[in-house]
Amino acid sequence: MLQLKPLKQFSIPFTGLKIGKHLFDFEVDNNFFDAFEYSLVKKGSLNVAVELDKQETMLILQFRINGTIVLDCDKCLAEFNAPLEVQERQIVKFAEDELESDDLEIISLSKKESEIDVSALIYEFITVSVPYIKICEQNGDGQKCDQEMIARLESLAVGSQEEEQEQSDDPRWAALKKLK
Repeated sequence: MLQLKPLKQFSIPFTGLKIGKHLFDFEVDNNFFDAFEYSLVKKGSLNVAVELDKQETMLILQFRINGTIVLDCDKCLAEFNAPLEVQERQIVKFAEDELESDDLEIISLSKKESEIDVSALIYEFITVSVPYIKICEQNGDGQKCDQEMIARLESLAVGSQEEEQEQSDDPRWAALKKLK
């Protein structure tokens, strides 16, 4: 997950914070998604609330992401607004040197670090919550698929079935099928 440009506004300096809970709010817009190469989501408007619970040996981050993202319908190819509501937790532990953790919910940071960049976490939480199949009509806002586009796609699909039929009439295909 390479970033084109740093998202400095998504860094939380935790060194000067007292032990306890602290709230941070972030705005995610199209520029945020532009910072990630090959982003699944290109447009959106989201509010991110991060509750940072600072403890002696770790930080516990609670993420609440609300808003809408713009997706392309898999059925009619039209853009539509999809509501998004995500709640996730991330634990950050401090170590002498950065160690890789097997637990995906735990990040290890060096004790020398003074801030944590949450942009990659926010991006990951948003991307993971995108539905596998994206269809306008299943969005719940009453938007219907573009019937003109569906009709055009179906007409193209019928043409390809006719071509398949023509190929099956070709005697060369019959000879190849006998080889099975």
